[in-house]
Amino acid sequence: MASGLSAGTALDLGCGEGGDAVWLARQGWRVTAVDVSATALARATERAAAAGLADRIDFQRHDITRSFPVGAFDLVSAQYLQSPAAFRREPVLQAAVRAVTLGGLLLVVDHASVPPWSSADPERPFPTPEQILLSLDLAPPRWRVERLVRASREATGPTGETGPLIDNVVAVRRSGPRAGD
Repeated sequence: MASGLSAGTALDLGCGEGGDAVWLARQGWRVTAVDVSATALARATERAAAAGLADRIDFQRHDITRSFPVGAFDLVSAQYLQSPAAFRREPVLQAAVRAVTLGGLLLVVDHASVPPWSSADPERPFPTPEQILLSLDLAPPRWRVERLVRASREATGPTGETGPLIDNVVAVRRSGPRAGD
């Protein structure tokens, strides 16, 4: 989804070891990449340095349920912000909404089902793209839905087995000023 966008400023929420942040920086983006794990951020910093992109990525440690990066961004990417631990996702996604600039894009991608090789309950409920959209609490005249789908992709499991993974993809563009602007 981000491959067709003009580079600008990006916020990568839950960046882990920095794969998305490095990819965005290679495409010309200036990236603020955040994660709660100091270990993941150290690995991400090493990965960015090895790619010659350390000057394009600002790695920050945040527990995004308690502190959120400062700024406004052309792209806010929330990829797989799901956890088996207690995690209040809605307030985080609503903070992400507030961080998107006029004309900017919020991209939320997450699991819509259990992987076929998982031992987890296959009947476990996952939100639909429409439920995710509702949780964002958007002011309709200020936002345009660009993508709202449940998509399937082939993936490889931890022991080499392959199968379909189902993801939710929600992309919304800010088409009007932020509240208070």
